[in-house]
Amino acid sequence: MSSWLEQLERELDVRLSAFLHNNPVQEHLFSFSEQHLKDRAAALQRQRQQLQGEAKQQRQQLLRIAEDVRAWRNRVDRARAAGAANLAGRAEQHLTSLMNQGRALWADLEDLGRRFNEVERQLQELHQQKQTPSPSTLEKDWALFEAEQELEQLRRDAGLS
Repeated sequence: MSSWLEQLERELDVRLSAFLHNNPVQEHLFSFSEQHLKDRAAALQRQRQQLQGEAKQQRQQLLRIAEDVRAWRNRVDRARAAGAANLAGRAEQHLTSLMNQGRALWADLEDLGRRFNEVERQLQELHQQKQTPSPSTLEKDWALFEAEQELEQLRRDAGLS
């Protein structure tokens, strides 16, 4: 046997369906709003994955640059120890260039981290919107209220109340 709550939910669903059938613009607004949230979540998930991929590539590139920096630092030291000042100077310039590339890449990686955190924040907000009543839920509640009002008016007009 169904509980009174299940009966109430079924009756409200019937009323909402009838209201939406009689007001197709409202039905379009409900489905549009829900679809918009789904589309937004999917877009954020794709952006999140893209940022993760970019970050992985940049970390790998940063590791390669770090290896090159170690190798060129070693070459600078060897050239100096051998008295090849000209070669040591050119190697040192290349080392400086590599270090500048590393700093720029590190800054880019930090920027990716900020962008990733922003996407995460937006996903969290979207998740919270799904959990808390949103304007679309308010619209649905209002539509139910109006349907109930119309039903009451019909009952009064028919002399049933």
